[in-house]
Amino acid sequence: MFFLFSKLLLIFILPLSWVLAFLIAGLIVKRAKLKQRLLLTSFILLIIFSNPFLFDQFANVWDIKPVPLKGNGQYSCVIVLGGFAGDDDKGNGVFNSSADRFIQGLKLFTTGKASHILISGGNGNLLADSFRESDWVKTQLLEFKIPDSCILIENKSRNTIENTAFSKILLQKSHLQSPYILVTSAFHMRRSLGIFKKAGIDVVPYPCNSMRSSGVFSISKLMPDADVLGKWNFYTKEVVGTIVNYLK
Repeated sequence: MFFLFSKLLLIFILPLSWVLAFLIAGLIVKRAKLKQRLLLTSFILLIIFSNPFLFDQFANVWDIKPVPLKGNGQYSCVIVLGGFAGDDDKGNGVFNSSADRFIQGLKLFTTGKASHILISGGNGNLLADSFRESDWVKTQLLEFKIPDSCILIENKSRNTIENTAFSKILLQKSHLQSPYILVTSAFHMRRSLGIFKKAGIDVVPYPCNSMRSSGVFSISKLMPDADVLGKWNFYTKEVVGTIVNYLK
């Protein structure tokens, strides 16, 4: 029930949904003063959520900074959270814009930071098909000549809470000792850390796939950018998810 509710809630929390809601309300109402306020609110929200500078400032505060790692061989496992791959209309696996999670996880393993790599991800779609993200990702790891014995696959989870719960069971069965390296996108790390901490899993954050632009300020950062609206979708979901997990 919680999984279904979270998917439906997503429709109402996205910034563009707010913009459209106030715009439609402003076009429908008859009272002139209220109409003006609703349309103005829609316009202001659009300006705020399409502004690259404001987005960068928020992301800089929200994103968890990486923690320096110990020397090679000091970690038993690098945990890579799913959400970076899916299937196309023919059922073939494909990487998406969060593929840096895969790249960084692979890098940490191949450079000797961890002796095992765990991919956690099933199918998070509301109407899920037979595709399981981590199963497909394993085929990609094998193509990179990663030994099968070093790969752990968790293919049941649909969200971060399930990522954590199922990964904990798998790590315990494999007798791999903490702390582990946790790899996920920078925007997702804060919520992930909270869930892993609550589950009693000791992890070191290794954020990647940052959505912030370079630190150099330019006038262009003050200009509206449609791409920024899409980036806010990820952060809005994370903020609401973090609040809900805290209340739970």
